[in-house]
Amino acid sequence: MSDSNDRPGNDADVIVVGGGSAGAVLAARLSEDPQREVLLIEAGPDYPAGQFPHGLRTPHLLADPDHDWGYTARGTDRAPGIPAPRGRTMGGSSAVNAGVAIRARSADFAAWADRYGIKGWSYEDVLPTFRRMENTPAGDDAYHGRSGPFPVRQWSYEQLTSPLRAFVDGSADRGFRRVEDFNGAEQEGVGGYPVNIVGGVRQNTALAYLTPPVRRRPNLRVLSEVTADTVLIEDGTARGVVSASGTVYRAAEVILAAGSYGSPAILLRSGVGPAKDLRARGIDVVADLPVGRRLQDHPFFHSLFALAPGHQTMTDAFSAGLWCASAEAQAGELDLGIVAVHLLDGSFSPTGAALLLATAVTRPESRGSLRLAGRDPYPAPVIDDNYLATARDRHRMLEGVKLVRSLVGTPRFARVLAGELVPGDAVRGDEELLDTIETGISTYGHPPRPCPWEGPGTNGPWSTSRARSRGSSGCASWTPPSCRRSRPP
Repeated sequence: MSDSNDRPGNDADVIVVGGGSAGAVLAARLSEDPQREVLLIEAGPDYPAGQFPHGLRTPHLLADPDHDWGYTARGTDRAPGIPAPRGRTMGGSSAVNAGVAIRARSADFAAWADRYGIKGWSYEDVLPTFRRMENTPAGDDAYHGRSGPFPVRQWSYEQLTSPLRAFVDGSADRGFRRVEDFNGAEQEGVGGYPVNIVGGVRQNTALAYLTPPVRRRPNLRVLSEVTADTVLIEDGTARGVVSASGTVYRAAEVILAAGSYGSPAILLRSGVGPAKDLRARGIDVVADLPVGRRLQDHPFFHSLFALAPGHQTMTDAFSAGLWCASAEAQAGELDLGIVAVHLLDGSFSPTGAALLLATAVTRPESRGSLRLAGRDPYPAPVIDDNYLATARDRHRMLEGVKLVRSLVGTPRFARVLAGELVPGDAVRGDEELLDTIETGISTYGHPPRPCPWEGPGTNGPWSTSRARSRGSSGCASWTPPSCRRSRPP
């Protein structure tokens, strides 16, 4: 166990569980008040600012296996054990992901507010926070911040590799609008992505927020390599956290920021969840709530193309994308995303270089679940993404993969390619193509909904519009709304 602030005692005013995309930010912001004692607990390792290992710094490696929880999930019946990467280090998944920094759309925030009756979470409400956190030299001042702690850089067309420029050109030739700033006024169309990558280094939340001056605050204590087992609940109130080793950390408030899989698992072990499931695992029920239900993630399918000679530069992984509406999209909905990705090494291609064009349904209907494998805190939870469970989701994914084939058929795109490797030219009919998709499905890595919100007067989800857990006062859960696409706040 590592303690960056050598102060005795396990008590605090606030305990933040998880030092990832949300937790590192919360610990830094909450400890700005010198009268508030904050304890941050992270299960993975911590590193000084200049000593993050290569696998966490480089944007060309995703889901560094040395800093991953090693989860797997059921994707479909034909893909029963796909990787479900989550970062296990200070900085969390922001330290191992693609570094794309796209906000949810204004229309998404409005839809959440309308559906759940949530107040204070419109795009206009949260835009000042986005601007305050951001540090970017480009874009309209109305949408962007210049001096925040979190660096974001918008890739321009000129900065893209020739295959990625060809992707943008081919999409434009099919009638899609060019987008210069995906975090500006309009997100529908194609262009370079905004990323939190500066100088070739992925800027995770620990680097951006848990800076040396922040860590020296006398009221902030940061513990690494401490696995949280349960929330300590006494008389219906969260009083602290119990670690897997049995250490008790007490606080007036507990914030679960342990990720979309970690936070619900902690709650379930604490007795907050579906009563039948908890009793089957020998867990006393504190509150019978649907924690772990309605898991939602973006299904992802990779089409792979060989790159032609003269167009084989493969730097800058997630740098360009297309966001559009399917034929089955509802009014104002952008439910398909296609990203052009340099991730695979040349061994996958007969020409020595390849381009992935990955399709995602970004507003899926299908819902999955997360359950405990048992009472022990160390085994991975049982994750069922349940991708493509509805006909509409299957139709939209099929449409997206066929759109990829349409884009690569444009002259300006086709000239940089040397053939389709996956699904492959032999796979032509819709039924055969859908079979290939269901077998090769993977995750986009955006699981936002095992602990969904609900507004006043409803009984379904487990938390309120201020992210407070129903059934246990003093406990809250947070997943950041800044990336990507259809994440709820």
